[in-house]
Amino acid sequence: MSSLARENSKQVYYEDYGSGDSAIVLVHGWGTTVRTWDYTLPSLIQAGYRVVLLDHRGCGQSSKDFVDMSIAAIASDVVALVSELGLSSVVLNGWSLGGAVAVAAAAELGERCTGVVLTCGATPCYLQKPDYAYGGTEEAMAETQAAMAADRVNFLAALSGGICAAEVTPQLVDWMTDMFLQSSPLAASSLGDLAPLDQRELLGALRVPILSYVGAQDAVVDPGVCRSVADYAADVTIVECAASGHAPFIEEKELYDRELLGFLAANLKGAA
Repeated sequence: MSSLARENSKQVYYEDYGSGDSAIVLVHGWGTTVRTWDYTLPSLIQAGYRVVLLDHRGCGQSSKDFVDMSIAAIASDVVALVSELGLSSVVLNGWSLGGAVAVAAAAELGERCTGVVLTCGATPCYLQKPDYAYGGTEEAMAETQAAMAADRVNFLAALSGGICAAEVTPQLVDWMTDMFLQSSPLAASSLGDLAPLDQRELLGALRVPILSYVGAQDAVVDPGVCRSVADYAADVTIVECAASGHAPFIEEKELYDRELLGFLAANLKGAA
């Protein structure tokens, strides 16, 4: 098992497929694991890309007892892993909360990051602001955290059932629930970190192409949030996934893979 040493002897689990000094780094959403990307990983490997995946601190096979599970801390793990593996060129792909992680990590990586993919990303803001009309409300976030604290198992099962817009098999919902249940209850602090999140200036400062997938029927991240990335960053391609909820890499896999591989071909230096 591969792991990255972090503060206080804690470990971040990762997987590394392929070789070379460039890679696509896949960053899963809140509370899940690297297995989120099982629908996408084979296509990337078959196309010849080096693919790196990591479990957020507090999730999957990473240490569960990190003190700091903030978005900034998870982003620092991404940056540290890129350095540990000696990667000179990366494209970061973040799903959901992982989108906010990817933006924060891209800002730290500078020229080593040559592109960012936001898969229904919770960025630039997850909640509404006085000058930002998209996203959820503080009241809804408080209700979510209270519901999770009161009955974590059934809350996560219900969340798993609402990720895809169309009806899916019980096995797929169970698969998602199992991933969520591998996370520490303390990982709820990562979710809470979305409340004050505002990455509008950070997006504006990025000088890399961005691909933003919009799940038109997304019930987890407001589709308007994903579309609004184009209002703040300079080079943004929006991909509308009309039949998708929060998981276009499952719900519209052919479209998802086609757009992702095209973006990588154009922006991942020295690969494939």
